[in-house]
Amino acid sequence: MGLPLSIAFADKGLKVCALDINKDVYKTISEGKMPFFEDGADSLLKKVMGNGTLAISLDPESMSQSDTVIITIGTPIDVHSSPQLNVLEKVIRSYMPYFRDGQLVVLRSTAYPNTTIKLQKFFDEQGKKVDVAFCPERIVQGYALKELSELPQIVSATSARGLEKAKKLFSHLTSDIVVAETTEAEYAKLFTNAWRYIKFSAANQFFMLVNEAGLDFSKVYKAMTHNYKRAMDMPMAGFAAGPCLFKDTAQLSASNNNDFALGNAAILVNEGLPFYVVKKLKNKYALKDKTIGILGMAFKADIDDTRDSLSYKLKDLLEFETKRVYCSDPYVKDPSFLDAKELIKKSDIIILATPHKQYANLEIGKDKTLVDIWNFYKKGCVV
Repeated sequence: MGLPLSIAFADKGLKVCALDINKDVYKTISEGKMPFFEDGADSLLKKVMGNGTLAISLDPESMSQSDTVIITIGTPIDVHSSPQLNVLEKVIRSYMPYFRDGQLVVLRSTAYPNTTIKLQKFFDEQGKKVDVAFCPERIVQGYALKELSELPQIVSATSARGLEKAKKLFSHLTSDIVVAETTEAEYAKLFTNAWRYIKFSAANQFFMLVNEAGLDFSKVYKAMTHNYKRAMDMPMAGFAAGPCLFKDTAQLSASNNNDFALGNAAILVNEGLPFYVVKKLKNKYALKDKTIGILGMAFKADIDDTRDSLSYKLKDLLEFETKRVYCSDPYVKDPSFLDAKELIKKSDIIILATPHKQYANLEIGKDKTLVDIWNFYKKGCVV
């Protein structure tokens, strides 16, 4: 999220320095190239670097020269799905010499409840007179540059001065500013991701129920949602993953002593979908003699991010049950991956895990078994 935001601010004429610790990423950006897919970013990156509004640095001293420091490090979870609250503090502590009095420090990533207040207290204890704000991003990955100016921006801060600074900063991107208290804003961001995750789990649970009844979920879905406004927001079934939805649902549960029945159930459903697919295939076919091809390894369509992708969980499960597993993805660089057409040719069963638009015109013959939970090819949604 940091680079698209940097480009967006720079395109509005603000002087921006993007600080990173990855030398390879630094080199790529310095050459005017995006290190990941972001719609419309390639030309805009060259523009803002060419006119000098965006600079790239590996030197933390650049922080000292800035009026505002935006931190895009979130709160990860550990193997037990508990938030690692010390990660952000560790990073802040390591850069403490470069913060200076009078700065606005903006937390941009999802924050565990009360993180902003605790961070302000931490700065106070270190003798740094800064204002801490929490202004969460809510963009769809891959389309940040478009949505940064289209979506309302939630703004919160620990002081009235910090709030005014944050409002002024983000008004360069949008006039639609929503003001909240810091903890309210933290919950709003967590709820946003958990709500999406729960909606996906409802669709996936419905899919499994209908599939167990021997019916085509896509037909039920059409009957339910066609021109019916109260059901139109229901997503289609499919793998729900990525670096935010599961994590933030787990954080909400942890914030309430794991007493978040709806969120915990959503995790079981969504994370269990790959197991369900493998179980159904195992019941139908002698998988030990079958070669499986997985189309799409990114965690969602038309991007190159594989973080927490359920395609890899599916791959791991299938490698225990089948003769061979092949993978393909037009966006993900992996020397072991096959071209999609070659994968189809070599596989007995094809599983569409990620519905990339580039897969739309693929020819999958009738001699192949297609598993398409998304109903991307409009041939039915049955396992």
